[in-house]
Amino acid sequence: YLHSADIIHRDLKPNNIGVNQNVELKILDFGLARCHSEEMTGYVVCRWYRAPEIILNWMHYNQKVDIWSVGCIFGEMITRKPLFKGADHIDQLNKILNLVGKPSEEFIQKIASKDAQTYIRKLPKTKKQDYRKYFAGANEQAIDLLERMLDLDPDSRITIDGALQHPYIVQYHDPEDEPTAAHFDSSFEGQNLNMDGWRKLVYDTVVNFKPKNVQKETGD
Repeated sequence: YLHSADIIHRDLKPNNIGVNQNVELKILDFGLARCHSEEMTGYVVCRWYRAPEIILNWMHYNQKVDIWSVGCIFGEMITRKPLFKGADHIDQLNKILNLVGKPSEEFIQKIASKDAQTYIRKLPKTKKQDYRKYFAGANEQAIDLLERMLDLDPDSRITIDGALQHPYIVQYHDPEDEPTAAHFDSSFEGQNLNMDGWRKLVYDTVVNFKPKNVQKETGD
């Protein structure tokens, strides 16, 4: 639903996921959420769940950063401990590469920061670990989904639609219970107004707001 509205949560972690006694899940804390079209900052997401493209200072990342975070949470559910418990951003990157392996030159060239490119090139060559051994005992399909979520390259990382149709969770996929939304209009927050202007804008917005069901009933 969020991604269909062009919204990136940017702070997905276990503490921001609520589950009630009926196993109904809610995503919490939208303080760092932004529209995809906005310029981004790297100072988002709890470090342990931060996508590599954020660590590497890509300023125009997309919804795939949320997929990485979900992959970290998924892996934590399997192992019962955080996958990448980095002490700082360098240690975080190293821990990620210890699992997924040193990236290809093609990936390195996508990194805008020359310093980051140089740092990664100087790292010793490491191969991707065998996920079946690392996540011993996990379902084969679960491991496949996890590998697709923890793809270092966001261009090839699985999308939310792809994840919902993956064999591991497709049995729970119900399009009728997965609503989509129109793209969120964030222009409201980008206006340059003084205090009185903001008060009037907020007041007018609240006064003129009509829920969709009311609009249908009144024919507006």
